[in-house]
Formats: sequence, C-alpha cells, structure tokens
Amino acid sequence: MLLLRRLGLAGARRRRGPAARGLASGAPREAADAVVVGAGVVGLALARALAMAGREVVVVEAAPSFGTGTSSRNSEVIHAGIYYPPRSLKANLCVRGKEMLYKYCAERGVAHKQLGKLIVATGAAETGKLDMLLMNAKQNGVNDLQLMEGSQAMEMEPELRCLKALLSPSTGIVDSHSFMLSLLGDAENLGTTISYNTAVIGGHVGYEGLELHICESKELQNHPGGSYVTPQLVLLPKLLINSAGLSAIPLAKRFHGLDQAFVPNPHYARGCYFTLSQSKSPFSHLIYPLPEDGGIGVHVTIDLNGLVRFGPDVEWLDGVEDLVSCFLNRFDYSVNPTRGSVFYPMVRKYFPNLKDGSLEPGYSGIRPKLSGPGQPPSDFFIQGQDIHGIPGLVNLFGIESPGLTSSLAIAEHIVSRYL
Repeated sequence: MLLLRRLGLAGARRRRGPAARGLASGAPREAADAVVVGAGVVGLALARALAMAGREVVVVEAAPSFGTGTSSRNSEVIHAGIYYPPRSLKANLCVRGKEMLYKYCAERGVAHKQLGKLIVATGAAETGKLDMLLMNAKQNGVNDLQLMEGSQAMEMEPELRCLKALLSPSTGIVDSHSFMLSLLGDAENLGTTISYNTAVIGGHVGYEGLELHICESKELQNHPGGSYVTPQLVLLPKLLINSAGLSAIPLAKRFHGLDQAFVPNPHYARGCYFTLSQSKSPFSHLIYPLPEDGGIGVHVTIDLNGLVRFGPDVEWLDGVEDLVSCFLNRFDYSVNPTRGSVFYPMVRKYFPNLKDGSLEPGYSGIRPKLSGPGQPPSDFFIQGQDIHGIPGLVNLFGIESPGLTSSLAIAEHIVSRYL
C-alpha cells in the first residue's frame, strides 16, 4: 500500500472481480479520474489546466523531480512562431502559447525577458530565405517582423556580421525551472497529486476501460531492457494523457489494445551547447542563423544571468531501443569537448571575432522527433479517440521545440478538444 499512499489514492475505490485477473494479476487496482504521465513542462501545464477544469488529477513521473528531461535541457527561448508551416499545430500553438506565456509570467512574477532576436543571412545565397521566412511568419499571424539590411543589424549588434537580417521583437527568454515550479504550485493548489520515482511500464484496454501499469522506478532499474516487469499497481483512469516526452512512443508501444499502426516510429536527436567563457555578452539580442536539417541552427542565446550559449547542434542517435533507458531518462547527456571544433566555424559565420579557446562544454538535450535525417520536419502529433478509437486516451508525440513556448496552449487545446 506504500505506493498507493504516495499516489494519494489509498482512499480511492478498489476494483475487484474478473477484470482484476490477467495481465497484471495480483497488483492492486485503483480508480482514478485523470492521469497525466510525465511531469515536464507540458505535463505540468496539462495538470494545471485539467485541475482548473474540475478534474481530479494525478501526475506520475519516473524521475525524482519535475522537468528533468527535455524541459530543462533546451535554449529556454520564447519563440515567435516564424518557422512552422501555416495551419500546423506547431504554428498555431506556438503563436497562442507565446501570448499566454508572456501573460502568465507577468502575472506570476516568473523571470523572463523579451530580448528580441535577429535571424541572419551571412551569404548571398541565403538572403532569399529570409523573404520566405517573412512570408511564412505572416501566414502564421506573426506580423511584427522587420526585414533589414546587414548594416542596420550590425549597427544594433556591432559584433555581428551579416548581409541581411530579420528582426523578431517578440522573441524572448524565460526561466523554465521557475515557470515549471509555478505550474506545479498552481496544480497542487487545485488538488493535483504528483508521484515521483513512479514509472509507467505499460497499459491495457481492458474490461473496465483503460488500465495503466505502474511500478516504483527502482524496480524498473533492476530489469534489463525488454524483460517483463510486474506492475505493483494498476490505475484505472477515466482520462489518460501520455505526455511522457522522450518515452511517449515507447510507452504507447507497450499499450495493449492500441492499434500499433497509430504509433509512429521515434527519432532522437541530441543537441549540445557550448558556453562563452568571457563574462560580458557580445550581443544584446538572440542571434540565429537560418534553419538546418533537424534544427534551427547553432544560435546565440543569453540566459537571464547574462551567460551566453551557442547551440544546439544536431547529432542523430541510432538504435535507441532500451526501454529502461527511455522510461528512466538514462540517455547520454555528456558533451564531448571535441565537438567545439565544429562550433567555431559555424559561429564565426556571424560572429567572426570569436576567439580560439573561448568555448567551453555546457550541456546537452535530446529532442523527441517524428522525422529522421533528411526528412521534412514533423508537426506535433496530438492523438485522441478521434484518431485511434480508444475513449479517454490522449497521446502526445513529437513534442519538441517549440514545446516550452506552446505548453499552455497545448494544455488549452487538449482540454477544449478532449474534455
């Protein structure tokens, strides 16, 4: 019963009878209203929105704290909505999410800053791409961009070198940890229960509806990848939202009764960041090159303490099939110092005064992607009963950038569509 008490469900109604036998025979079974798998920024935003809508929410998270995966290993940028195809979920939810995020941060005192960013063309062959981005942004409802000559951009940023630039004044930065902490506080104040060190190892569409198989994370650590883990608890939620980030697709692949034709193949891309050793930032705006395969280029970000970072690059990971690594976020996040040799020529295209030896290994993050190398970027994939046919199950696949910016809008979208 210890696990049940941690979940705050010890007083919930026990389910007994024929359905209690089967895939998770012997494990206690507990009814639940709404369960969110994953306590990243999107999962916390969902918990808050569901609780505000009157649902009794339980969040289960395999890690010992919230936001330990993709949510805390990114550029912490509030994106404007420039790059994404018109009418895509990424475009719509980024533009809406940006508005909601700035408002939320201002009201709650979450640290953020609207720095603005410059997207730069450093070669003649790139200038036409800025015009295309400008048109795309307008179709997405981003109407505040300014196309300028390189001389104007370099007057704003003397260390910059470019032929043309696109200024996005509404781009900014946010303290993602403080934002998630605020979301968590909101959700808990509305009655949400969160259970850390709790791994979801699979599920089933059974006699009583949805079943969610759960064990303590330490139990999962003792099993080699692919071996069967006996659930310690079966939750029977009315609503289940799979917001597990890097493990969302592996979890869906272990959900019996879900037609696997609806589960996409995962792709993972690691991105490394290097920090600038000098204390004073050479830039006052974020500086972005044009997008590349798998990302939006090795760019300059500045955190709220003035620390300058360059990144992320794109390193495709092959053969990520170990379920334990996925469920427990045991990815390799180390930054090889030798990768800095690739950063220098990329950064010097727009920051030629970057000195040798001034880049230091920072951190890395891994992006859960739905498209692989050389393929067009994929949209967010929010999948409910209207797609897979299972009442009460909502899967969130491929929630990479701009997931942080879009988090409040993703939650709003799911509550309005699936409740």
